Amino acid sequence: MSSRRNPFREIERMFDRMSRQFEEMPWGFEGEAGGQALWGRSPSLDLAEHDEEYVVTVDLPGFERDDISVQLSGRTLQISADRSEGSEQREENYLQQERSQRSVSRSITIPDRVDEEGVSATYNNGVLTVTLPKSEPSDRGRQIDVE
Repeated sequence: MSSRRNPFREIERMFDRMSRQFEEMPWGFEGEAGGQALWGRSPSLDLAEHDEEYVVTVDLPGFERDDISVQLSGRTLQISADRSEGSEQREENYLQQERSQRSVSRSITIPDRVDEEGVSATYNNGVLTVTLPKSEPSDRGRQIDVE
């Protein structure tokens, strides 16, 4: 019996290696339904309840304050961040351009109504903190400035 290499086994190994490499990439290929991130991973989020308020903490490393949008409508808090980067490098007759874009989005339903006028958001060292004081019901939505 001759010992031949199985080409299908080699292809299977190649796909396994490629799959592991894609899983290790920081930007991933995961798309989630329901307003979650379409490209990249959904940002990590914590929701804490205190006596007088709810506090939402979201990890958004690599974004600038102006890249982040926070909106509250009823009990739904929508957080999104969008960043584009570009660089140019000239070498003799060549022009090289490399660009990347990263967008993430996350929605969360707050357990009870909050005082929309008292909501605040801060962004420090890649962490967004949204403070939502508890309140009586309101039908208006509100755009929240990130400080």
